[in-house]
Amino acid sequence: MISKQDFPTTNEQSQNGQKSDGSKVRVLVVDDSMFVAKQISQILVSEGYEIIATAADGVEAVAKYKELYPNVDLVTLDITMPRMDGITALEQIMAFDQNAKVVMISALGKPELVKKALLTGAKNYIVKPLDRNKVLERISSSLIKK
Repeated sequence: MISKQDFPTTNEQSQNGQKSDGSKVRVLVVDDSMFVAKQISQILVSEGYEIIATAADGVEAVAKYKELYPNVDLVTLDITMPRMDGITALEQIMAFDQNAKVVMISALGKPELVKKALLTGAKNYIVKPLDRNKVLERISSSLIKK
């Protein structure tokens, strides 16, 4: 019979997606690519996070954040999107809630935008293409940062 000892790396640590009280970390996923939004969602859900909403552009992101506030623990926010880019959306979310925890998602080759996002209040950034371990590590560390 197969036991956990046969697969020591499977589920050996507690899930990152839980707060200290045992409830799930609630995430708003924002990306104009349905594929990327689904990929982020699958990575996070597999670690115990709860995706409470998704948005396809900055306008929708700001509206959903305000609608769901204060029940959003974290936002993943793409930088390049139609109607309103991620930097502008970040500025509006931070103006609404200075304690918002936002992780920017950027394509390679956009270091100046990532820097601007971090100066505006983003807690961290993730570079596409997405790497599961980097996504989890960056999101986990962003939840700890004040």
